[in-house]
Amino acid sequence: MAQIGVQAMMLKDSFTDIGAYETLRKTRDIGYRAVEISQIELTNENVDQLDSAQSDLGINVASLSCAVGAAGGVNPNLETDLERVVEVAQRLGTRMLRIGMMPVNLMADVPGMVEYAKTCNTYAEQLRESGIDLYYHNHHIEFAKVKEAGNAHILDLIAENSPAMGLEIDVHWVARGGLDPVRTLHKYAGRTAMVHLKDYRIGTLSEAAFAALQEGDHATFMQEFAGVVQFAEVGEGNLDFASIIPAAIESGAEYLLVEQDQLYGRTVWEALTTSYTNLVALGHGDKF
Repeated sequence: MAQIGVQAMMLKDSFTDIGAYETLRKTRDIGYRAVEISQIELTNENVDQLDSAQSDLGINVASLSCAVGAAGGVNPNLETDLERVVEVAQRLGTRMLRIGMMPVNLMADVPGMVEYAKTCNTYAEQLRESGIDLYYHNHHIEFAKVKEAGNAHILDLIAENSPAMGLEIDVHWVARGGLDPVRTLHKYAGRTAMVHLKDYRIGTLSEAAFAALQEGDHATFMQEFAGVVQFAEVGEGNLDFASIIPAAIESGAEYLLVEQDQLYGRTVWEALTTSYTNLVALGHGDKF
């Protein structure tokens, strides 16, 4: 059965403020018992606390984040930190690594992105020798069409040129990329071991938008108009999670990871509690 957890990008400020152990204690108290580590530096202290959280609190470290090339922030880079990543993953019993994004400069460089995918494939093959699988996480930009490849999406080029690497499908970014999450999950069935549960909300126009319109400031109004697209707690937006979650499981997902990139004034704990409550209401309480 797939397990629902949290993408720890949401928790990075708490990791800094109260440490990994106490952050994961608060996460578990809401009801989550799995976490994907991202944008959290793998210092000895953090790794020690993650290890303790697993044994003391029953938290499962589903995956660790890494980078290949000039992207990734504090996430370790496989080009320079491969041995360290393998060491930490094996200590924590983590079988999955995920790349959050390819270097942005490659997005307009078709030969470059193909070469990037092949490089990722080489690392995926190396990691398999240590019992670890590598995955690539999508944003909306990976659904741009590549004319030189017969209008295939960038994500298709990545998948085609890195057969040893799996995918981590983020359903919010699929929808923002103009595709249907359920059909996309089915398309990549068998390659998708992790799915990001992130909702897609259309907010309301702000007072500033109406004021700009009244003043004839159409540029500001259009900026506000486009800005109503929001991230949302699971179940608080427009995505059909009653269909998405079964499709994710049918497609082979082992982890379903709640993530929300922006909180719009709420605390991370409020947002995670709302997502938890809504997922339980949808009948998925047994997956935590």
